[in-house]
Amino acid sequence: MLENRFVTLLSDFGLSDVYVGVMKGVITQINPRLRVVDLTHQIPPQNITAARFSLINAYPYFPNGTVHVAVVDPGVGSHRRAIAIQLDSGFLVGPDNGLFSGVLSQTKVIAVVELTNPEYWRTSAPSQTFHGRDIFAPVGAHLASGVPLKHLGETIDPTTLAQLELPAMNITAAGITGCIQYIDHFGNLISNIPAAEVQGKTWSVVVGKETILGSLTYSDRQLGELVALVGSHGWVEIAVNGGSAQSRLQLDWGATLEVITNLG
Repeated sequence: MLENRFVTLLSDFGLSDVYVGVMKGVITQINPRLRVVDLTHQIPPQNITAARFSLINAYPYFPNGTVHVAVVDPGVGSHRRAIAIQLDSGFLVGPDNGLFSGVLSQTKVIAVVELTNPEYWRTSAPSQTFHGRDIFAPVGAHLASGVPLKHLGETIDPTTLAQLELPAMNITAAGITGCIQYIDHFGNLISNIPAAEVQGKTWSVVVGKETILGSLTYSDRQLGELVALVGSHGWVEIAVNGGSAQSRLQLDWGATLEVITNLG
């Protein structure tokens, strides 16, 4: 049995109920030496897009062999597949609903299985509403403990996995059109326009009736003012210095915006 490997947990369960603790208990029963890290359990309920973004931005920071268990699963109990994926640097475990599609677009896939072997579930009769406890947590623990992927179920074609794609960034003569792909705890509006599109340029973001000049830091604007900048994840974002851009602008996931570059 392998020891001291990492298992990360991501979910929309929140912290008010016992769901997260129960998943950790299941993992610990299987292998108490595993190191369990909470990525976040504050994904907005059923928001697969937010889970996808969070996983993309957490995955690179963990050691090779880490098992990432992600449970944002509005289709739990339906015919959606439960899957485990072996990548060149780690594993993903969770529902096949598109939440892994961002990581998969950036990382080499070695193999994928549908979790059809109940020997590695908590119970052969799993709940129809809590696969995080009965399937995903125990499978993640077994993977991190050295169980080969092929023992967990039937191999499936990676090209059949569900995809969750944002509206494409569009570059025109007038500028770059994108959308809000994530809203963080501070109300910062994070777009799908990468830093490379604005680096070394004078630029601004146009959203609704607002035109916001691109800056380097939040403090480049006065308290309470809107600011556009490249955030720590490497995407253009809109913020309010000392406040919430979401509250100010009343925008939500998928809202469109435009970046204008090389301003005169």
